[in-house]
Amino acid sequence: MKRILMLASVALAAVTSPALADITVCISVSATGPAASLGIPEQNAVQFLPTMAGDTKINYITYDDATDPTAATRNARKCTEDDRADVIIGSSTAPTSASVASVAFEAQTPVIALAPVSVKDDVNVWTFRAVQTNKMMASALVEHMVANNVKTLGFIGFADAFGDDWIAALEELLKDTGITMDPVERFARSDTSVTGQALKIGLANPDAVMVVASGTPSALPPTALRERGYKGQIYMTHGSVSPTYISVAGAAAEGSILPVGPVAVAGQLPDSHPSKAIAVDFATKYNAVHGEGSVSAFSGMMFDAGQLVAHASVEALKTAQPGTTEFRKALRDALENVRELVSVNGVYNTSPDDHYGHDERSRVLIQVRDGKFEYLPVD
Repeated sequence: MKRILMLASVALAAVTSPALADITVCISVSATGPAASLGIPEQNAVQFLPTMAGDTKINYITYDDATDPTAATRNARKCTEDDRADVIIGSSTAPTSASVASVAFEAQTPVIALAPVSVKDDVNVWTFRAVQTNKMMASALVEHMVANNVKTLGFIGFADAFGDDWIAALEELLKDTGITMDPVERFARSDTSVTGQALKIGLANPDAVMVVASGTPSALPPTALRERGYKGQIYMTHGSVSPTYISVAGAAAEGSILPVGPVAVAGQLPDSHPSKAIAVDFATKYNAVHGEGSVSAFSGMMFDAGQLVAHASVEALKTAQPGTTEFRKALRDALENVRELVSVNGVYNTSPDDHYGHDERSRVLIQVRDGKFEYLPVD
């Protein structure tokens, strides 16, 4: 009799608590604050993420960290302690992503960052990214510089880890190209003016200027440079690929060249590009809900993160159940062994040594022309 009652209790628990069998995905994005132009499209893309992994339902819980690393930490703790998340997606910037990754590591929960964040080796074991490396994006720009006979390059970028990583990438890529990077100027994400930095670069008058920033603040350098008469080529990072950059920078954005994931110009891609079909489908659906031309690389990053979660969950479900330590570990292992997963911002192939998983198929060049982003074919 006792055994029958115990079985009945287990059955009742299964009926009254079906959510225990679902996969819980917790999301933290910067929907407000300086990086809102990144976080809003990421948040808007959540409704298009997969709702099933095989026969198992996927539930999403979303928080706003207001572009604040401290708030991102609080959100991550809610995800791991209150929501018992199986995986976390976030955040929108490198500093907020670093905060989330640290908490995820403590809780032994996999996290998929939406920014190219650098973390310590032990934290990186649990940290993946649905974004291209800064070096990969920088390589596309350096190739364009070489092809267009750029010899001197000015630099103005964030005075943080994002800017540091770009400087390191550029210094390595510029070796043996004959291109000299000088002057190098920095500014804070919270700054409202870069007049001094622009004056120094303007006096040097390099052939081109590399602006390393993201979100709304990335419009400051090109605006200041053009206002002071600089006429050379301006290169931006993938952190600036949003309609907000064009609307805030205005005429100063014209002609600037940026690297970006394929989804930003989905319809303009050659038919041979592996991401074209899925990117066009996602862009069409996203634009239908949020307005024509509103799809961006950032909405695509969230979409890619969802594809990675669903893909890895199918594998993890073969050995463990959601809501358990075993499932989180199995999910982490699956995220580390993705093979040829085609999504809107490229094709993913991860490994223990590569938690980004991108190759050259995951980036294209675009240029601002007549207030719009246009695909820039590379010969």
